[in-house]
Amino acid sequence: MPSATARPTSTNPPTTRALKLASIGLMAATLMSALPARAQTRWDLPTAYPLSNFHTVNIELFAKDVDHATSGRLKITVHPNASLLKLPEIKRGVQTAQVPAGEILLSAHANEDPLYGLDAVPFLASSYKDAARLMRASRKALDEKFARQGMRLLFQTPWPPQGIFSSKPLSSVADLKGLKWRAYNPATARIAELVSAQPVTIQAAELSQALATGVVQSYISSAATGYDTKTYESLKYFYDTKAWLPRNAVLVGQRAWAALDRATQEAVLRSAAEAETRGWALSEEKARWYMEQLALKGMKVEAPSAQLNADMKKVGEVMTAEWLKTAGAEGEAILTAYRR
Repeated sequence: MPSATARPTSTNPPTTRALKLASIGLMAATLMSALPARAQTRWDLPTAYPLSNFHTVNIELFAKDVDHATSGRLKITVHPNASLLKLPEIKRGVQTAQVPAGEILLSAHANEDPLYGLDAVPFLASSYKDAARLMRASRKALDEKFARQGMRLLFQTPWPPQGIFSSKPLSSVADLKGLKWRAYNPATARIAELVSAQPVTIQAAELSQALATGVVQSYISSAATGYDTKTYESLKYFYDTKAWLPRNAVLVGQRAWAALDRATQEAVLRSAAEAETRGWALSEEKARWYMEQLALKGMKVEAPSAQLNADMKKVGEVMTAEWLKTAGAEGEAILTAYRR
């Protein structure tokens, strides 16, 4: 028998409440176990160049650095060789949030704004040292332009100096007359006009086929492009004119950027600074290697003749004057800062 102080077992609501609380606790535990340990953001980053290209190698390393620095909170998937978007489409894709980030060739957008074409003005900056100075002189203006378009510039990487590929020997620009000349930005199209070549618009991902079918007989670009596209199978001459060092830029859309927390943003900026330093070093390190590879593949690699060099520098003078005219006071201020 129960003691005089014992109370009968209750069958009223406390038992029901306890069961409800237990049920809620079980549901919460189940939901928590189904959630990831931390929120994760994923970015797609298209680029126009193959996996083997040093630009793409550098961006892949940037993506790995970001993954590590954010403890996996931000994952970046690089889409090489124009597999997601073609080069002319990437900037617009980032602007409209079609993709969170992307790599562009700055000078491909020179028709939109002359500042984007500054690094493709022939012989304005023909060495890595000068190209770095030009980048620093124009960085603030570039940052502001991209910001007005809803984007943020993360880092820039130069191509090796530009030289002329040709199907025949060149002793002066007169030898380029009538040749089908690959144009991939407004600067290369303008050069074609000035040397009386026939401009043909061909992007990097399409160049190998254009060369193989005879659509292109000459073009100006880096030895890196010549190597990546196996130009040596179609053209036999490369003249190391060192005309300019164009830059690629990695951009992120402001909407994607604003969605990141402060710690993740800071980690991305640190990784971007490292990628810029590494990219410049990679470019300079591989510039000579690319030319050596072209020679090993049977291409005749040499310095331009005195006449060809002089002719091309005249082209550069014309294009510098034209750039200043279109860029106005802003462009003049940038060039003054650069030349100082």
